[in-house]
Parts: sequence; structure tokens; C-alpha cells
Amino acid sequence: MRPNFLLPILTAGFAALSALQAPAQDSGAFRQVLKVNDSAVTGYEMEQRVKFLTLLGFPGDLKAEAERGLIEDRLRLQAAKRLSVTVSEDEIQAGMTEFAGRANLDSARFLAVLAQGGVDPEAFRDFVRAGVAWRGAVRARYADRVSASDAEIDRALSSDYGRGDGPRVLLSEILIPAQPGEMGRIGTLAGRLKDTIHGEADFARAARENSVAASRDDGGKVNWIPLSNLPPQVQGAISKLGQGQISAPVPMQGYVGLFLVRGFSQGGKVVPAEVAVDYADLRLPAGSEAELDRISAAVSSCDDLYTAARGLPPGQLQRHTLRRAQIGGATGTALDRLDAGEKTTIRAADGSLSLLMLCSRTDTRAAGPITPDLPVTVPAQPARTADGTIIPSAVQGVGFGLGPSRDQVREEIVNRKLAQLAEVWLAELDSDAIITRP
Repeated sequence: MRPNFLLPILTAGFAALSALQAPAQDSGAFRQVLKVNDSAVTGYEMEQRVKFLTLLGFPGDLKAEAERGLIEDRLRLQAAKRLSVTVSEDEIQAGMTEFAGRANLDSARFLAVLAQGGVDPEAFRDFVRAGVAWRGAVRARYADRVSASDAEIDRALSSDYGRGDGPRVLLSEILIPAQPGEMGRIGTLAGRLKDTIHGEADFARAARENSVAASRDDGGKVNWIPLSNLPPQVQGAISKLGQGQISAPVPMQGYVGLFLVRGFSQGGKVVPAEVAVDYADLRLPAGSEAELDRISAAVSSCDDLYTAARGLPPGQLQRHTLRRAQIGGATGTALDRLDAGEKTTIRAADGSLSLLMLCSRTDTRAAGPITPDLPVTVPAQPARTADGTIIPSAVQGVGFGLGPSRDQVREEIVNRKLAQLAEVWLAELDSDAIITRP
């Protein structure tokens, strides 16, 4: 998987916008105001940077922030050049869509706002190009050294570590597939689709006709879900929305999303009864204590049970994911005493034995009872809209009702580590740079 950590870098980039290389209005605009290693920064660039920061409502000494941003931007581009990092047009378009989406605008509207504020719209492309180039440089330098272990993913997903605490959001979703090289084009199409939506009924229609998430059958509706269970770029896009508003297109790994906010809640701590409990239950007849002890000694995870129990009659080993409120009796009480990976034995009244193992305890799913996932059925003839457009088939597991997948959490962890390394590297580049002023 190729992690997308452009968003944190772009977010930080309010103070580090890229070089604005628009045509000068007069010869004085080419006046050099500082030099970063072998790269000059002109007065025009400084003026444009200050205007950009003003337009964004950036606080503090804007001239000092503009200078610092231009210096850091030059260092980023120089580092990317040394590593022969190139930037594709699709990466630029996807970055433009993502950054503009933080203001709930598409790229065209964001460029128009920039122009109205006196900033050359072409500068926005340069800014995104610098961010993408820096992402590529960081990946080239560090990607092979950064990973997320299964233990880190387990902790990040566990409600025991606070996953699911805090604010919750009631969403509707539209997820449109975007293959590598299509992000810019699909983002533009999603923006046009958004322009046709005027209210929840329109959004539901658009979801049924365009989304590949299973939620489309319910008009894209997702029940209450912790805000922390959404990818960072989705959190950023919806955090600025009010109830009833629709996000700008949000690029994600393999998809572009549109989101309708139907409600917000302050949330709080996870309610124990709502926690999703993933557990394994191996049942053996009375008198099987020795066999149970053998299996118990051989396993350290729920997946190990499948190997250890090989050869037993079908149905003796079962794995369940249920809300805690759905698990009653001695089973629920026994599971409450376990941490992930731990196991215990309970004996039924007839003497039969159950080896219970807790696989995970999470609050990643949307609110409501958990029901078994149903297989996706693809009809022999594709469904079509009234005008004959083929409606895409739903993709199993896509959508935010089930919460983040392990791959998504792995991406979050890797992105966070890369962002930390990028910050340290930029400080080193700054420390080694030769910066002069005329």
C-alpha cells in the first residue's frame, strides 16, 4: 500500500507555501530579497506569500512567516531534486482537490478565491507541486525504514486505548472508485456531482446511482460513528461543515468521497455495551480437559486456534463479532475479564467446555446492532439509472459503517511516523542551509 501523507504536510504548509513564480508586474519585482543555497527568492514572491497568508487569515507577523515559508519551501524542492523525485499531473490535481476541500471548495472555486485576493491562481499549482515533491522525497528517503507492526495496529484499534472516544458524527457517504492516475479526473467529476445535489433526498439518489459502498442501498446513510474512526482527510473535510452541508470531493486511497453531515454529537467515553467484541469460542465435550489444555498451550492469538483445532468436527470452533450488549451469560462475564490475546475456560452445566479467547475489543463500527456481513450479489444485467447510465456494483467492505480497516490504520500509523521524520529532516536541511540577503 502506498501511504498518502500529503495531507499533514499540506496542513502544515499554511506556513510553508511553495514558491510563487508568476510573471512580474515590473522589473523591480525580480529583485532578489534572499537566497537559499543556490536558489533566489524575489520580492514578488514575498508579496504574493504575504497576500496568501492574509487571505487564509494566518495569525502573527505575516512578513516573517512568509519569509520562513519561502525558505522551507526552497529546501523541500531542493531535497526532492537531489533525489530525482518527479511529480505527475494527476498528483498535482489530486493535491489541489484535497487542499481546496479543506475550505469545502473544489479546485476551480478555490483558484477563483485566490485570484480575487490578489494571488496568482497559478501559484496554487506550484504550492501543491512542492508538497507532492516533498512527499516523494520523504518516501524515497524513509519509506523502507518505516512500518506499523500488528501490535501497533491492535493498540490503535482497541477501545481499551481510547479508540472511539470523543465526538461522533452522523454521515451519509458516496464513495467513487479512482484508480492510480485517475484521482484528478474523478475528483473533478465528483465536484460536478456535488453541484447536482440540493438536500438529503438528492444525496440519497446520488449515492444509490454512484457509490460503491454497501450503504448506497440506504441512500448512503451511516449511523453514528466516532469522528476518530474516519481517515484524517475525511475528518478535516467534515470538521468545517454544519448540519446538512456536503463536503467538497475528498481523495482517499482508491476512492474519492462526498460526505453529507446529518448530525454532530459531543460523544464522550465509549459506552461499554456498544463496544464490538471479536472473540473465538472453541467447544469440547465433557472429559476433554487434556485436549483443551493442549490446544490452549499451543495458541497465542485467535488465528492460531484455526490451526490448533484442525481435525475437530465442524462447528466446534466459532468466531463472533458482537456488541457487548448482545453477549449474555457466563460468556460475556468471562470476556469482560480478558485483554486482547488472553483466554479462559468456562464449563457448562452438562460438563462441556468452552475455550474463550478475546481477539479484540473495539468501537470502530457505526452505532446499532452488528449483523453478519452479507455477500455482495452482482446481477446478471447491470442496474442502470433512468438515463441508461450503469450503476456500479457495491464493493464488500467499502464504506465507513464498519470503521477503519487494518490497512487504513496501518496507513495512519506510517503517515504519522513519516511526518515526524519529515519534520526532523527539514530542520536538518534548514540548519545546513546557506541563507543570504542582499
